[in-house]
Amino acid sequence: MAKKAKKQQSGGTPATAALAAAGTAYTLHTYEHDPAAASYGGEAAEALGVTPDRVFKTLVADVDGELTVAVVPVAGSLDLKALASAVGGKRATMADPAAAERTTGYVLGGISPLGQRKRLRTVLDASASAHGTICVSAGRRGLEVELSPADLAGLTGALLAPVGRAA
Repeated sequence: MAKKAKKQQSGGTPATAALAAAGTAYTLHTYEHDPAAASYGGEAAEALGVTPDRVFKTLVADVDGELTVAVVPVAGSLDLKALASAVGGKRATMADPAAAERTTGYVLGGISPLGQRKRLRTVLDASASAHGTICVSAGRRGLEVELSPADLAGLTGALLAPVGRAA
């Protein structure tokens, strides 16, 4: 069921609060997270019955000393060179997990591109625009939000660029 702005829900996250504050239409999906799952994103796609190319993972990278968010399909991986190039940087590496958690305010496996403690520069993989809606973490493991790629890009100030690499 689609949630609309002014409805506050108990047990919300900063991501759902950001969506509500912006008045953005979205659908919230919950599933039982299995701590033994090999991949958070793969688990979400399977649990929700959604193709993996429509479920996107939120990764935090360090581009020339600046933390940057990349949102890419769970079926593939992040192309660090493409990410650096997309934001005008020279070199990108995956961020230290503790720094990613501290800066975003979320735990690994539940990092959302929305409602982060500190708004980071964000790049959404260009493949997202091929879908009417995509799913991203809603701020905790077992909670996904489905929304249009245009809404996600608008809310995060994301640049669309080909930064994902097919598996």
